[in-house]
Amino acid sequence: MEGILGSSLGVFVGLNVILFGIASWMTGGALAESWKSLWLALPYSLLLSLGSRFLTYALFDGEFLAASGYVVSGVVLWFIMFIAYRLNRARLMVQQYPWMYERRWLFAWRAKTPDAA
Repeated sequence: MEGILGSSLGVFVGLNVILFGIASWMTGGALAESWKSLWLALPYSLLLSLGSRFLTYALFDGEFLAASGYVVSGVVLWFIMFIAYRLNRARLMVQQYPWMYERRWLFAWRAKTPDAA
């Protein structure tokens, strides 16, 4: 596992998933709040992953140029960012346009159907 992550599992979870995961969550929420596209999450997650790899190298003697660790870190951070984005976007769509949309599950919304009375 250490060969794939470029560091120990504890360092990966503590630094990447928890610390940079919080930053990724906030970034995903900010993208949704400012009505930006989800495609911007990809470069942001790659930049956060680079920061995570650097701190792993600088603080815990991990491998800085471990390509597999960079990819795994980027995918985990993108996934966290995606979840935050979809939760916030669904909430915003329902709050901003209550006459048009209603909440459908946790991550989605749908158009309101007219009442057949």
